[in-house]
Amino acid sequence: MRIKLNLILLLGIAAANFGLAASIEPRPENPVLASFFPLKAPAPGGLCLKRGDRLAICGDSITEQRLYSRIMEDYLTVCVPELKVTVRQYGWSGEKAAGFLGRMTNDCLRFNPTIATTCYGMNDHEYRPYEDRIGQLYCEKSLAIIEAFKSHGVRVILGSPGCVGKMPSWVKSATGTVEDLNLSLCTLRNLGIGMAGEEKVRFADVFWPMLTGGVQARDTFGAGYAIAGADGVHPGWAGHTVMAYAFLKAMGLDGEIGTFSVDLDSHTIKVSSGHQLVSAKGDAFVIRSSRYPFCPCVETGQGDASYPACPKDNPASDASIRSAMKLVPFNQDLNRCLLVARHATAAYYKVTWGGTEKLFPGKALAAGVNLAEEFPCNPFGAAFAKVDAAVAAKQAFETHQIKDIFHGREGKDDLKGAVTRTEHEREPLAQAIQNAFVPVTHELKIEAL
Repeated sequence: MRIKLNLILLLGIAAANFGLAASIEPRPENPVLASFFPLKAPAPGGLCLKRGDRLAICGDSITEQRLYSRIMEDYLTVCVPELKVTVRQYGWSGEKAAGFLGRMTNDCLRFNPTIATTCYGMNDHEYRPYEDRIGQLYCEKSLAIIEAFKSHGVRVILGSPGCVGKMPSWVKSATGTVEDLNLSLCTLRNLGIGMAGEEKVRFADVFWPMLTGGVQARDTFGAGYAIAGADGVHPGWAGHTVMAYAFLKAMGLDGEIGTFSVDLDSHTIKVSSGHQLVSAKGDAFVIRSSRYPFCPCVETGQGDASYPACPKDNPASDASIRSAMKLVPFNQDLNRCLLVARHATAAYYKVTWGGTEKLFPGKALAAGVNLAEEFPCNPFGAAFAKVDAAVAAKQAFETHQIKDIFHGREGKDDLKGAVTRTEHEREPLAQAIQNAFVPVTHELKIEAL
């Protein structure tokens, strides 16, 4: 391992110090980014998920926020239900890679995951300018985590750390500048690419999309937009959406939610897998869908109160999932629910989906309109909200189960009994997600103007 580790360290440090221009990510023209040399992230490849996978989402306090993990579980539940993936999250505040390595057998491997995502490095970089010893320790512990997972037959997606937006006031030992910290995190990211390549595991690039997305957002939405969150480290919904996007893309998901192909001349429609035509009458088509588009907001009062509510959602705010969808191609890559209408004779058509209507040129309909993007508040919102609320409740229990029970007095006195008891509590919470996920019947109407 020592030779492998030294090669990885040299690669990451060379990228940080000398650029390796032929193999770095495209860098937007902005002086804020001039000092960064992020290695080209590997392409995700094909789908790495398997039917019935048990996904473990592992990380520090950012994972324990249960936002990107929630987006991921929502997505896997409603957008690709045929895969039947189940999820547990293992976030632990303040944790470094070494901390998870020390508890992964007790907390994670006992539940027999088949695939795992990791997101460490934020605490590992110690909130200071990069030092070789920091990279050495981060790589040693990360490689040990990967090898422990692999020895148990678990496929791994190694995630990079995210970025920081300001010096963390609660870290009294923090030194340097915000740029120094992000350069250090970028080096850990580059080291992660080297580790993923050596270990032949997937890599999720969280850092570079967050950093560049934050720069773009401040230019677009204003200087107050905080991709890394109000405290500079813990993101809101927007930053977590970028994180979820990175992990879902790394899984090789194709983003095909559904296609509704309409012949405007014959008033007929064809629907793709996961959807069923209930009725067709004139300009209106009733469809029953057992696959949902991902909903970035829901109606007020639906589901968990913490999820963005469409009437109040500001798509220029870092508290908005929709704002993040302008920074990364979430809808284009992961959330395509297409309406394609041929034989248009009118210049414009009114499309009504649920209680919302929009106008589209006939040429746009012929090329295909992404309903998931154009109708963020749509007929799936109520059902989606129920699934999300169930996911939020289960993931909250998982934090309690691990941190308070397994590592509390009950776990110390009788860990086997604590596992059995809490699994009985968790079971109905997991079942509630499946109970909430039901087919949605919706009407799509296309009228010439």
